[in-house]
Amino acid sequence: MAAFEQRVFSGVQPTGNLHLGNYLGAIQKFVDLQDAYDCMYCVVDMHAITVWQNPLELKNNIREVTAAYLAAGIDAKKHIVFNQSRVPQHAELAWVFNCVARMGWLNRMTQFKEKAGKDRENASVGLFAYPALMAADILVYRGTHVPVGDDQKQHLELSRDIAQKFNNDFSESIAGNGHEDGFFPLPEPLITGPATRVMSLRDGSKKMSKSDPSDLSRIKLSDDADQIATKIRKARTDPEPLPSEKKGLEGRREAENLVGIYAALAGTSAEAVLSEFGGGQFSTFKQALADLCIDKLAPITAEMRKLQADPGHIDSVLANGGDRAEVLARKTMDAVKDIVGFIR
Repeated sequence: MAAFEQRVFSGVQPTGNLHLGNYLGAIQKFVDLQDAYDCMYCVVDMHAITVWQNPLELKNNIREVTAAYLAAGIDAKKHIVFNQSRVPQHAELAWVFNCVARMGWLNRMTQFKEKAGKDRENASVGLFAYPALMAADILVYRGTHVPVGDDQKQHLELSRDIAQKFNNDFSESIAGNGHEDGFFPLPEPLITGPATRVMSLRDGSKKMSKSDPSDLSRIKLSDDADQIATKIRKARTDPEPLPSEKKGLEGRREAENLVGIYAALAGTSAEAVLSEFGGGQFSTFKQALADLCIDKLAPITAEMRKLQADPGHIDSVLANGGDRAEVLARKTMDAVKDIVGFIR
């Protein structure tokens, strides 16, 4: 890895109704990584259309994710914030990777199986092949680190496999073009802190999701203080008091989820949360969690609303980021064309 400049890449899909899971599982971590790395944070609109999107809603959703990035504290001047479709090299490299990746690799992707369901024949080709586009997203910038939730680790492993196979398949050409240590890095996962996977407030076995029919299952970044307090108060728990040690959370998924959310919002550990609240009733803990959640999210929600009221400003941020990203992407893609044997 020493041969590669360290760079973080990650993105969020603009599919509407951003929620606490998006914030804790991704956006908050993006903010935290800014001091240690050069970061590129993308709104992955090309991934969004693997299932049909209303075009007008998609535009609004792209701006919503961008507003969330900025409101949460991502510095779009120091780092790069952009939407994926502005940089054509993402799709260009994805085609090369489609020719490197193997059908068997993609067939093993559990997210495709979950999203396609029983009617796999009716799923789009994009939904099947999008892990190759995800690899291109990272590697078109020769990204070395990717902050990912537990559910994305399999896709990052595939990105590493694709990078390794490309380096092996074209090893002589890569060396001939002056890259002695392989052309693409093998990107490393960055999984940090508690609550890397935030679960539904109504069912601790399911991930927090905008598609859940119950609005009580998720805290949206657009919720006001009363809505947040109500949702946490009604969150499913069990009749036992909170344990004083983490081992006591085993088999208690809803309790574990709420403790994890508190820990992530407070920037502490589950053990520290249980040390403070262990032995107490859930009603007391839920009130403290609601207060903390409101305290952390209210400023972000207010800033998001302010930013979304000025779509021209958001679009200018994306345009500037896209221009800066394309400079890097074009350099990589030119080298890939030389390595593969294209004439340019």
